[in-house]
Amino acid sequence: MAKLNNGTISVIFVAQRTDLDPDGYAQAAALMDELAAQQAGYIGIDSVRGADGLGITVSYWTDEASANAWRDHPEHAAMRDAGRNRWYAHYSLHVAQVTRSYDWKKP
Repeated sequence: MAKLNNGTISVIFVAQRTDLDPDGYAQAAALMDELAAQQAGYIGIDSVRGADGLGITVSYWTDEASANAWRDHPEHAAMRDAGRNRWYAHYSLHVAQVTRSYDWKKP
């Protein structure tokens, strides 16, 4: 992922998956990852999911307008509705502005 700058917008999505339709979810998630990467202002994504179905996904955007455009994208909105109906027991979403960012790699 590209280095994050001061002012980068982080969209933090914390979700508890249901047991319904894991294959459909995997396909939808891959499609949304590809679609997000094509959007103006997209920087990257980090995502993890535990065996209990709890997941955290953080997407990074150059600015608030880019993050809002992704939120409002028609295909993303349709997939969000599908997630509410089928794949998620509950979720929370948090939007934050990055003020500092550090990277470290084992030599």
